[in-house]
Amino acid sequence: MRVGIVCPYSFTYPGGVQNHVLGLAGWLKKDGHEVSILAPGQASPALLAETGLRPEEFTSAGHAVPINFNGSVARINFGPGPAAKVKRWLDSGRFDVVHLHEPIGPNIGLMALYLTDRPVITTFHTAMPTLRAIKMVNSILPSVVSRIDASIAVSEAAAKVAHEHSGVNPVIIGNGIHVDDYPLEPVQGRWRGGDAPRLTFLGRYDEPRKGFEVLTPALPLVRAQFPDLDVVVIGSGSARSEQGVRFLGGLDDEARNYWLSHTDVYIAPQTGRESFGIVLLEAMACGAPVVASDLPAFVDVLSDDEGIIGHVFRNGNSASASRAIVRSLSEPRDLRLERGRAQAARFDWSQIGPQIVQMYRTARLNSARMRLSSRWRIPRFRGRAAGTLSLSRP
Repeated sequence: MRVGIVCPYSFTYPGGVQNHVLGLAGWLKKDGHEVSILAPGQASPALLAETGLRPEEFTSAGHAVPINFNGSVARINFGPGPAAKVKRWLDSGRFDVVHLHEPIGPNIGLMALYLTDRPVITTFHTAMPTLRAIKMVNSILPSVVSRIDASIAVSEAAAKVAHEHSGVNPVIIGNGIHVDDYPLEPVQGRWRGGDAPRLTFLGRYDEPRKGFEVLTPALPLVRAQFPDLDVVVIGSGSARSEQGVRFLGGLDDEARNYWLSHTDVYIAPQTGRESFGIVLLEAMACGAPVVASDLPAFVDVLSDDEGIIGHVFRNGNSASASRAIVRSLSEPRDLRLERGRAQAARFDWSQIGPQIVQMYRTARLNSARMRLSSRWRIPRFRGRAAGTLSLSRP
């Protein structure tokens, strides 16, 4: 199949959806499909090469604008200029299926949904409260939303948001990882981190929803029982100093995985608006014991047939977090190592990729049935460049 993938977020900056799109495109190409990515910003040749993609397999939709969205900063674009780029990409691509990520707001995914006449599949990644504005936009554009031939959500939380905003009922297919990219270090002594127990936080610690301010009050309570606790923070943020905490800044994947494979507790204290929990999988793939807030998406990722792989604590409660960390540190370091690695392997692209390809086939079949049973088509832009766009109904 020839697959066109639309990501609404800029590739100039890293992010979970961008990483998912890259991983999917790389797997599809290895599986024998042709792929093309459309997104704002620029993807460096080195970034594309990491997943086996060539520069010509990425098309920029133009410069992105940062906006505050869902407790973070989203860099997206919208308007006549991007619309013209989307139209040219669709016309030249001749795709068998168009895969749109997060087409629930003013972004290029929504424009591609309006403009394409190809089978459409969507993936919803976001967990957030219902936004009246987005729901209203989708309610006044029912014919556009009806163009979705099949839909995916990465979790139950994301599926609920997708249904509330767009009325779709997605199939749950989680995010994918390459398990072999994560080193699984055997436990050599009492601590994976060396001579002292190590706790690792990963994320943009200035964002309140990442929960760093939940973690810091918990640390003195943990150190009451483990006074030599080594705390490592990986991620971007403003310069700051916390007693007994090392801020390493943003790291590349190899360095990040090294720290995860040498940590005794990976802590995920996020307070909300998390739809999946890819870093929990990455930590388990590296053998790190996980302690996480009890967000539904996190509990789902951490659950296997035997129960929770690690420990969870009450969301936003530092005392509960400290008790969960202490319980984890009091256990053998390899207690759940094999279970964690096996859980991560369930989300390897070798498992996730074929499920998505099956959804592509479903989208194509649904699209063909719709064309046979209906005479109307969605109005499409006919213009070829900004300034010449016009609406026409075939």
